[in-house]
Amino acid sequence: MTEHTPLDTAHQAMEAAPEDHAARLRFYERLADSELFLMLTEEAQGDQISPELFELADASFVLVFDREERLGQFAGRPVPYAALSGRAIAQMLGGQGIGLAVNPEVAPSSILLPPEAVSWLTQTLDHGPQQTEARPVEFNTPKGLPDVLLTALDAKLATAAGLARKAYLTEVTYDDGTRGHLLGITGAVDGAEAPLARAVNEALVFSGIEAGALDVVFLSDSDSAAAQLARVGLRFDLPEPQKAEEIARPAPGSDPEKPPILR
Repeated sequence: MTEHTPLDTAHQAMEAAPEDHAARLRFYERLADSELFLMLTEEAQGDQISPELFELADASFVLVFDREERLGQFAGRPVPYAALSGRAIAQMLGGQGIGLAVNPEVAPSSILLPPEAVSWLTQTLDHGPQQTEARPVEFNTPKGLPDVLLTALDAKLATAAGLARKAYLTEVTYDDGTRGHLLGITGAVDGAEAPLARAVNEALVFSGIEAGALDVVFLSDSDSAAAQLARVGLRFDLPEPQKAEEIARPAPGSDPEKPPILR
């Protein structure tokens, strides 16, 4: 039996409820987070790649698949490809007027995403978190948060293996009297703060919560505030990092700050 992938599941939910904005957002989030196999005309040259283009009357599309086997099934022969995140591919295509042909003809999630949809995804991913300063004075158990946000946070943090150890979600009161919700992340490795903050921001954006806000703070394990968060917060355990021998050579586009270059 053909494997039913997370992208298949998200696509099925979107198709079953075409008016459900949240289901559509979840599909695009899953697409951005997935590793996709981009069909190329020739082997990548450093960070420069030459995608195979599928031409239709109104637009051109690159061909991407969420499983290597699906790429092989479509091509019917060995072909060069680049394994990239959906996020990196969207950033690469930004402003190019090129759409995405996702799993064409080989999976339940087969879909053509026009250039406008790719541009929307790129713009959505570019909406990063904003840095502010405030002093928390009280932490409490979080209340009233929608399940869709909790699920989105859990899924997003699960993709951040090795970047931090734990995260605690709490209700917070600041010294100016304002109240909100805060995610305290402990044990973050050097340089991981920005990608972790972006991941949390994306979880909020793709959960579809209008005018939602979630503050993020990074703490050492020995910080007294970390102990307070642990007492009252909802805990998320981030996965352990891969062993060194399991980590492959970085592929083109694996650095979100340096998407691959079209040739």
